Amino acid sequence: MRLSRSVFVLLLVVASCGLATARTCSGNDLWFAGYSTPVFAAAANSFETHNGPLTMSIVKTPTDGGIKEDFPFRFKARFEKWKAELLSTDIGREQWEKFAQNKQFVLTIEISDQRGRGAGTDNFEWDNKGNFVGATIMLGADLEDGFPDPVYYPVLNSLASEPAVYTINGRIVAATKITHELGHVNQVAAANMQAVQLQNKLIPLYNSIFLKNGLKTTDQRLLELEKQMGGTPVVIWESREYWSEVNAMLYLNERISGEEFYCHVFKKIKSNLDSYAREYGKRFAEQAGPRNIPCWK
Repeated sequence: MRLSRSVFVLLLVVASCGLATARTCSGNDLWFAGYSTPVFAAAANSFETHNGPLTMSIVKTPTDGGIKEDFPFRFKARFEKWKAELLSTDIGREQWEKFAQNKQFVLTIEISDQRGRGAGTDNFEWDNKGNFVGATIMLGADLEDGFPDPVYYPVLNSLASEPAVYTINGRIVAATKITHELGHVNQVAAANMQAVQLQNKLIPLYNSIFLKNGLKTTDQRLLELEKQMGGTPVVIWESREYWSEVNAMLYLNERISGEEFYCHVFKKIKSNLDSYAREYGKRFAEQAGPRNIPCWK
């Protein structure tokens, strides 16, 4: 039996995460040591996906919000360099200040050696009126290194240096990964809390039926769940990642516009999309038209 990409990814994610109810399967992003094809935990030292439910909490509305840097002091100097790269652009400053100045929202940023070269976003919080009031971005201590697979991360993958042609400063790599994560926060901020709650409730049910019915995505029960959720778990996950990659692309367009490797990077982004994600190409093209990104051909 030949499996489609969506079925293959869903099967491997479910195989590694059970029914996607464990804490390690509730974050955003497929990030793991080696940045190979996103498969399952046995293939890597670290694996996370938001194919499963997001971690959600209902809390009191903050009155002293902003950005909370919650990491050991030894990471402070490193983070300040990443932050400086982010804030060197208009888009970076705009997104940072949006959270830094919002006293009714707490954006927590954590850094951990255990997360290595990857990152994730989770621990989403709403108040009892349905207002989005908190989230946590978790960064790896080695964020300046490593590049994920082009299939789901066409922008981040494009930053892999080509020694014979160009080398990209690791601080730019780290800042681009941070903008990807900020993209996830922006997406949830724009979402309806009830819609997210519904997906949280139905994704484990979808995965359970999928495993028990012989991997038949045409099962009427799954089709009904897909309709209620707005897509299969894999489609929901893919869409989230590609929207966050659009955010990363917009940051890069501004940050490296004066660099010699600008066109090399954006041609690689376009090539990655053409090769692996044609169905998502339109959303990138709408932001990357010839007037905005001259190298987008």
